[in-house]
Amino acid sequence: MITNEQIRAKLVAAIRNSGLTQTEIAKRVGIIQSSIGQYLSGRAMPAVDTLANLCDVLDLDANDILCIHEYAEPKKTVTVSNSFNNNSGKIDFKA
Repeated sequence: MITNEQIRAKLVAAIRNSGLTQTEIAKRVGIIQSSIGQYLSGRAMPAVDTLANLCDVLDLDANDILCIHEYAEPKKTVTVSNSFNNNSGKIDFKA
């Protein structure tokens, strides 16, 4: 199960590794600087729209920040034969 602490830890690391100041990030996201400070200290978590904007500004994959990759099931591959022109094709999809 994904926890808020896991998400916060990834967000904090991304903010610290961005090379931007809290003020710069806040201006680009459209929030006040103290909000960034609260995210870093663990006193608050960003709203969903703010998190999406943080991902955009910091060039982050939201799936990574939300720990989705850690719990995703592997892709399954199905091979499908095509009866047209005796060709066969391979289709990859997530099940």
